[in-house]
Amino acid sequence: MREALRGLTTRGRSFLAAAVAAGISALILGERDLLRVAVLLAAMPLLAAAYVGRSRYKLACTRTLSPGRAPVGSSARVVLRLQNLSRLPTGTMLLEDRLPYALGSRPRVVLERLGAHQASSVAYTVRADVRGRYPIGPLVIRLTDPFGLCEMTRSFPSVDQLTVIPLVQPLPRVRLAGEYAGAGDSRARSVAVHGEDDAATREYRRGDDLRRVHWRSTARTGELMVRREEQPWESRATVVLDTRAQAHRGEGPTASFEWAVSATASIAVHLREAGYKVRLVTGTGVDIDGTESGGEGLILDALADVKTVSGGDVSVLVEQVRRRSDGGLVIGLFGTLTTAEAHLLSQLRGNGATCIGFAIDSSTWIPMTTGDRQESDREHAAASLALVRSGWRSVPVPHGETLPALWPTVGRGSQGFAYRAAMAETVSGVIR
Repeated sequence: MREALRGLTTRGRSFLAAAVAAGISALILGERDLLRVAVLLAAMPLLAAAYVGRSRYKLACTRTLSPGRAPVGSSARVVLRLQNLSRLPTGTMLLEDRLPYALGSRPRVVLERLGAHQASSVAYTVRADVRGRYPIGPLVIRLTDPFGLCEMTRSFPSVDQLTVIPLVQPLPRVRLAGEYAGAGDSRARSVAVHGEDDAATREYRRGDDLRRVHWRSTARTGELMVRREEQPWESRATVVLDTRAQAHRGEGPTASFEWAVSATASIAVHLREAGYKVRLVTGTGVDIDGTESGGEGLILDALADVKTVSGGDVSVLVEQVRRRSDGGLVIGLFGTLTTAEAHLLSQLRGNGATCIGFAIDSSTWIPMTTGDRQESDREHAAASLALVRSGWRSVPVPHGETLPALWPTVGRGSQGFAYRAAMAETVSGVIR
């Protein structure tokens, strides 16, 4: 009740002041009717405070996000359902849901009246142009009586989270060089075994049948090894995202890093739909196996949070990818590379992997003088040539290019890459 009295509005306090004045006047003048008016004036805000204070603890609220995972630039719908659990109707309520600045201004909705045991729903939309996870809530409700004499605020503790994922662009279907048949619709390939000593083996992975453990290889290597005989091979792909802050340029949603994140999400989703077992590796330590159920959601959620890292090193990224190299296809999205860093990437060519790198020329994301631009172009061409010499197939990415337009070049085989390598060789000759 004390809290309700503190919630009296200016109108309610004015009623109490008028009641005091009328009561004093009634005592001085001896007017009993004026005393009755004073009692009435005092009773109205007190009853309003009791009414609001009684009903404030009998409200329930639920919040629904649709969808809970929204791409950058799209809208999400938030539905608030408020239920009156008491037998008394509520007065006018002002609903205000707290939102972070990136989602826009706080929505305010007026709910005139909610009857006994009734429920009502209100909805609003939010839109985010920046990736991330955004808390929505808590909901703040301002309760008032029908006469506006008392107002109280209630805050519901529940907070929901909206995940804004990078934009996933549909990619054309192309046959990628280096892919091999897998389980399911693809054909099976068996590893030939000529004897116990000649059994093809690999490292034990969680879930492997212990009956396939090859003990001689285990004793020789010091690690648990399993046989590969009659093992169906599957199409595997590792998508690598370069998160070095010094390798990217630009700010906000139009930065080169945001292009790389969106491209990573698009490629990962596209490969999963094509039947690949996809693994995501970033320079921030993220290593996600997207082969299980819900793997696509895990990948997109990780990309919603990924940030650039100051002082990142390509060697650390290479080491992280090599911790579990399954061969297959490796697709890297790299920012600006030096020649030495491009040579380091040759270490990912092991185990029969086919490596395709999107070499993002991040310098084209910022304005430069003519001389600086020419020097930057030479350095980028030299790094691209070093990447090709390291066994990678390099796809140059200047500012303004879109991934759907570049994707068909990935499936054109070595001819297009050889042409680009020759061009890079020519530019390298000019540098000398």
